[in-house]
Amino acid sequence: MASPFDLTLEQLREHRSAKWSRVPADVLPAWTAEMDVRTAPAITDALHLAVERSDFGYAGDPAPVISAFTGFARDTWGWDPAEGGGTMRLFADVGQAAIEVLRAVTSPGDRVIINPPVYLSFYPWLQSVGVEPLEVPLLDVASGGRLDLAGMEHALASGARVVLLCTPHNPLGHVYTQEELAAVADLAAAHDALVISDEIHAPLVHPGSPTPFRPFLTVSEAARRVGIALHSPSKAWNIAGLKTAIGITATPGRWPGLREDLDWSSSILGQYAAVAAYTDSREWLGTVRAEVEQRTHQLVDLLAEHLPAVRYTPGHASYLAWLDCRDLGLGDNPAATFLERGKVALSPGPAFGIGGAGFARLNIGTSQELMTEAVRRMAAALHSG
Repeated sequence: MASPFDLTLEQLREHRSAKWSRVPADVLPAWTAEMDVRTAPAITDALHLAVERSDFGYAGDPAPVISAFTGFARDTWGWDPAEGGGTMRLFADVGQAAIEVLRAVTSPGDRVIINPPVYLSFYPWLQSVGVEPLEVPLLDVASGGRLDLAGMEHALASGARVVLLCTPHNPLGHVYTQEELAAVADLAAAHDALVISDEIHAPLVHPGSPTPFRPFLTVSEAARRVGIALHSPSKAWNIAGLKTAIGITATPGRWPGLREDLDWSSSILGQYAAVAAYTDSREWLGTVRAEVEQRTHQLVDLLAEHLPAVRYTPGHASYLAWLDCRDLGLGDNPAATFLERGKVALSPGPAFGIGGAGFARLNIGTSQELMTEAVRRMAAALHSG
């Protein structure tokens, strides 16, 4: 299969997506988590079919999406999410699902455990519900990161009753082991807590990852009891704007009381695309995963050549690179300097919570040429202004 990362800069400038339309024309965007990639052909065909049918009503029966996801999960991770008496339901996106579950199980002022540096949207999600982040930072970030289980136990003992877990981890790209996840489940079970497992980047675990992705609901019986898993094709197949996500429980009664109208929140085009992604776009995904893994190795070489003071530990999932820029002397938010002087947009490290000062997140889900240009602009920012 030809590389799907063959869109030119001129073609990308025509995009109306957030990544490209929310920056000035002279800025190269390498910030929000969208890839610069051609859509999987099966998804394109599915959307054409919806157009031909004039099928633009409210999203209907979720069964085709649930069936498609179940088949993908079974074939990819050996997981049958339909087993055990739990249920699956659709949402517009993972953010909506997490917010609605949090709203149902917490009260204003409650604290929710997160593990920074972590996906920057976790913070506004929590704020929108009126709860507080209880930060238990990852350990050994320079080596790829690991959970501070003792810190999480202390947080649960202090009264927190929800863990919002990012697995695989964004922005580090860390893939948790079964043992790590089972330990979290045991801690949650011991304190009667809920684990909301955001697994949106799971299909993008690299082919060479030394640790396979383990769905949280599969790691132990305790995990089945305490967990709600959230999935979506949005990141792996680059279709965030089509708005469909899947929430999964593994035991009866695990879902809290949610608003009935949420069943109407996913998009009918998202449903068409999700079925095509999970069933007929696996070869495309395999190509993307392999190329993204190549980008991590290419980035190591680029940084050594152009920005040797920047430290980077390649992750094993997704297309986001966590860059330690503290030795550049650019303060807490080096992304601001890269944008102002280099005309390249990265995500600011401080937005990812404790441990983010002096860091920036670089999106490498693009062609080698555009990634190279992004690094070149970052280096140029150090010699201007």
